[in-house]
Amino acid sequence: MSGAERYLRQTNLPEVGAAGQARLSSAHALVLGAGGLAAPVLQYLAGAGLGRLSIIDPDRVELSNLHRQTLFTEADQGRPKAEAAAAFCTRLNGDVRADGIVAAFDPASAPALVQAADLVLDCTDSFAAKYVASDACMAAGKPLFSASVLGLDGYAAGFCDGAPSYRALFPELPESARTCASAGVLGPVVGMIGSLQAQMAMTWILGLDPSPLGQFLRYEGGPMRFSSFRFDGAPEPAGGPRFIAPGQITEADDVLDLRPASEAPHPVAPHANRRDAEDTSPLTPRPGRRLVLACRSGLRAARAARHLPPDWQGEVVLVAAGDPLTHDMNRSDQPTGKKQ
Repeated sequence: MSGAERYLRQTNLPEVGAAGQARLSSAHALVLGAGGLAAPVLQYLAGAGLGRLSIIDPDRVELSNLHRQTLFTEADQGRPKAEAAAAFCTRLNGDVRADGIVAAFDPASAPALVQAADLVLDCTDSFAAKYVASDACMAAGKPLFSASVLGLDGYAAGFCDGAPSYRALFPELPESARTCASAGVLGPVVGMIGSLQAQMAMTWILGLDPSPLGQFLRYEGGPMRFSSFRFDGAPEPAGGPRFIAPGQITEADDVLDLRPASEAPHPVAPHANRRDAEDTSPLTPRPGRRLVLACRSGLRAARAARHLPPDWQGEVVLVAAGDPLTHDMNRSDQPTGKKQ
């Protein structure tokens, strides 16, 4: 089948045409995560003939993934998700170049990965990865299409590249958050939100109006209701802790690891001190030293940062150390998706 025939149903649209198909074919998307949201994202972008897909995920396929991560079959169990997803895309459309990167998306790798792509789709369930992606996209001037699903609800939104950042809507990490593992998630909701995410990405590539950047779309599964709003004028927050990777910690840093030894036998850095995450007494960092707060997902670290003395002017950064062996940011807690 020729390329022209393959894409005929979309190139017949006046919004696409031959020029739009050429835009799609020359685009390079970085997809963060190869799980439930990535399944419809990758199927529709690859099917549409998007030129290149770089897919990064450190995890392997598990049986409990299969009800929503429809790129995979039972035969894929134990296989790296990024590799299996990339192979699916190239089987679906030989015009597409798909690269699987078996690694975590973290603050060390983010700048180069984002700079190399035209757009970024955040399909993770990690709020740490979302903040890192937003910071990298703001610095590089690249669009970010981020989505999240928990239980029966979800959202998709477009950030950066002239629109406000993820931090503009979520200036602070949540006090608490549930995970898909603890709260559950319904597969069709993931499929709907991932499809919206793919639609927003294609709308941006095609240059259609109105722009999906600055648009927030939410689905509530209980009443089966969609809602949306624009946040073009949302102000960027001043400052706020940034994430760094464990390998970016230096000996000059003051480091507090908020994970108990039972959770992480080895601290995030050899010179790190342990502190009970439930200890709400004020932190007393030394003047002139960068303070590094570490935990698994970044949630406890952000909560501890709120107990800094109000007059302390030093730099504070967060580390989402992940699981002790994998440093997997994709299994962290996620925000609820409510406007803050």
